[in-house]
Amino acid sequence: MHENSRHASFLEARDLRKSFGSLEVLKGVSLEVARGEVACLLGPSGSGKSTLLRCINHLEVLDSGRITLDSELIGYEKHGEVLREISVRQLCQQRSMIGMVFQNFNLFPHMNVVENIIEAPRLVKGVSRQDSVDRAHELLAMVGLAEKADNYPRQLSGGQQQRVAIARALAMEPKLMLFDEPTSALDPELVGEVLTVMRMLAEQGMTMIVVTHEMAFAREVADTVVFMDDGLVVERGGPDEVLGSPRHERTRSFLARTVRR
Repeated sequence: MHENSRHASFLEARDLRKSFGSLEVLKGVSLEVARGEVACLLGPSGSGKSTLLRCINHLEVLDSGRITLDSELIGYEKHGEVLREISVRQLCQQRSMIGMVFQNFNLFPHMNVVENIIEAPRLVKGVSRQDSVDRAHELLAMVGLAEKADNYPRQLSGGQQQRVAIARALAMEPKLMLFDEPTSALDPELVGEVLTVMRMLAEQGMTMIVVTHEMAFAREVADTVVFMDDGLVVERGGPDEVLGSPRHERTRSFLARTVRR
């Protein structure tokens, strides 16, 4: 357990509700994550995990509730007692604080690896080309891909593409990293190389929220495990509690099926 995970919340989500048409996907979800903490979100497909991540990054607009990161309201600003959406420019600046890694990499196929990594720092933060290229090479070395700088995504394995996607997110120097099932699209033998990078980030003190089905990773790395089902948080606690001796039958049945697979 990170020492600072016992301190005040760094990310705070309060009573989040989100519907798509008549389908209510988040039904009043609250979540707190301390600075330097790793929170793993578990649950069946359709439980609201990915939607929760997308709301934290304001890729989806909440129906109600609020999210703060490092005491800053995400996606909105207060005008008296009324919340109003911030401008696109302000939102881009906020999103630069939050790195997100998706299931399917989302790299630009027409750009090589370095170009993929430097695009956002140059456009959003105004970092010079030389500085952003230097940082890209540092990050590629960190994720074990120093020799792939000039390659294009189609020339990389899925695991390599996902590690580039992590480097691209880190290039923005985010305060928070969101991972949406980052290994689910990978062949089994490539999963380990991505999880190794994520373990390294956790050891470095990066605040992370990870949607995952990798139970061994959650048990080893998570400070907090959150089990979601049907748009609600069913159970939360340390990995030994939630994975070792869950209190709720719904959590127990989910874990039993996961282990059997």
